[in-house]
Amino acid sequence: MHLCQNFQKNEVLIKRYINNSMTIKYELFNNYLYETSLPQGVLLRNRGVDIQTMYIQDVYNTVVEKDIRQKYNIQNIRSFDNLSKFLMGAIGSVVSPSNISKAMKQDRQDIHHNTVEKYIQYMVNSFIFYQVNRFDIRGKQQLATQEKYYLVDIGFRNLKLGKFQYQDVGHILENIVYLELNRRGYQIWIGKIGEYEVDFIAKNAQNKFEYYQVTWSMADPTTAEREIRPLKSVDDNYPKHIISTDLITSEIDGIQHINIVDWLLK
Repeated sequence: MHLCQNFQKNEVLIKRYINNSMTIKYELFNNYLYETSLPQGVLLRNRGVDIQTMYIQDVYNTVVEKDIRQKYNIQNIRSFDNLSKFLMGAIGSVVSPSNISKAMKQDRQDIHHNTVEKYIQYMVNSFIFYQVNRFDIRGKQQLATQEKYYLVDIGFRNLKLGKFQYQDVGHILENIVYLELNRRGYQIWIGKIGEYEVDFIAKNAQNKFEYYQVTWSMADPTTAEREIRPLKSVDDNYPKHIISTDLITSEIDGIQHINIVDWLLK
């Protein structure tokens, strides 16, 4: 009886530890998702949202003002700021300088596509954005147009555009996965295979490839089919992954479905 009671007590403690551990992990992930991943910004969270926001604002202003505007002698500050906001709102979407120029002109902001291209390059050079090219998986070649751009920290987006809405979360998650793949040292492309797109092709130092699809949830069968189909179209034996926020995951036709928090902590 004594042993049974000890076992039950230990079981309760273990369950409590696991629950607390999961709570902490997801609280930290939500902070990353909704606030910032800048190390000092994370530390300043305990001093209040206003202090944290001021720090993010200072970092952004320093990079933009000193590293970009002054270095490249940018005169049209309004157009530059609006372009940066446009790219922040379009993370994870295929864009081109000409399409951005047309979109901004429709919003009564006259900026030539050559200027757009230069401004984007300035921001990429200063590591505000990362440019990711497309790769034809069947043709085994990098494509020259329709790149995607990912932001160095979601805190900048929240600062300039406000807290994102639910419809943005898929692209925000994609941005986080890109940053982590980059941190792990992979070369990264957007994959094209026929009419389908693979969110990321990642190549490691041993020239081994991995394929990634990113979605907020696989609960909806239509979404699940949309994410699985491109990976099933890839006919090599390299690892294929779907990353989502789902707590319950499994292997699907040889494709590893992984929870985003577990993947980040690997």
